[in-house]
Amino acid sequence: MRDLPATTQTVYANLLQMHLNRPVGEFVGSPFKREKEGKHYWYATQRIGNSSPRQIYIGPDTDEIKQRIRSMQERGVADKEFKLTASKAIAQLRAAGLTGLDRQTGSVLRALTNSGVFRLGGTLVGTHAFNHYSQALGVEFTSENREWVAQTEDVDIASFEKLSMAIEDVASPELSLTLEHLGFQPANSLYPKKPTSWTLPGSTYAIDFLAPSFSDKPEPVKLAALDVWAQGLHYLNFLIKEPIPVIAIYMEGLLVQIPSPERYAIHKLIVSQLRNAAMQTKAKKDLEQAKLLIEYLLETRPYELKEVLEEAYGNGPKWRQILDRDPLKVIERIRDGV
Repeated sequence: MRDLPATTQTVYANLLQMHLNRPVGEFVGSPFKREKEGKHYWYATQRIGNSSPRQIYIGPDTDEIKQRIRSMQERGVADKEFKLTASKAIAQLRAAGLTGLDRQTGSVLRALTNSGVFRLGGTLVGTHAFNHYSQALGVEFTSENREWVAQTEDVDIASFEKLSMAIEDVASPELSLTLEHLGFQPANSLYPKKPTSWTLPGSTYAIDFLAPSFSDKPEPVKLAALDVWAQGLHYLNFLIKEPIPVIAIYMEGLLVQIPSPERYAIHKLIVSQLRNAAMQTKAKKDLEQAKLLIEYLLETRPYELKEVLEEAYGNGPKWRQILDRDPLKVIERIRDGV
């Protein structure tokens, strides 16, 4: 592996800070006024992903609403300048060799971002999260299996149930409507009224919602802020604790959040040992991703890695038993190296 050029890391760091400083707008789209039975009402046109535009109600034609619209239009000018500057930065990152999102995934993550999924506690996990560590850490991972390790179609979004309940805000537009506008439909499951996975008809592409579970029989969990059901999974609480913000390379950039690299690496060691015989290909990918991250973190952030490993070992004998099963002896390398 090799470090990305300092100029590339600086461009990325500045872009990330721009997105973090960007204010959250009340609504998007061009406002217009409609008359109904002699009264006037304000709307905005909004497009979700590649879907047809739809009209979002703003409010009646009052002085308060007009002031909100003027403020929105002022932000709109600033937003155009933001998008222009950010798009130039994205172009620089692409020119430097950083890989952007494919059109399908970019459209999905853009729609989820616009709905507030990541702002409201959602965390991108799985291989799509792994693919963001290069720019987040400022390193180019090199491996004979690099292309295979980075391949995936599923978009996995995880969040804490209690956090989602505590947030006094909800996704807007409604997440189910956003998914439907993108062409997704609830997948068949044991809980047809509690869909946790959404798929594109005639495709293997899926969006899965996940939440930590401590039950022997993990069942769907309601994520109130996102207003969706999520599949309960063991060990997920460890993974999504203390996520980090990153920029997905697509259009002017998308502000999402992913697990810390240390937690991702250790979590992959755990789940690789929980895969059944039919899922050994995924287990090998888990281990390869963990190896790439651990090799880098041992050189650059050994103490952070050690702290996360000690936390995992401190979670009880079951956790220790799973970690000590690792056939690649990566855990022993971590112990000896830090």
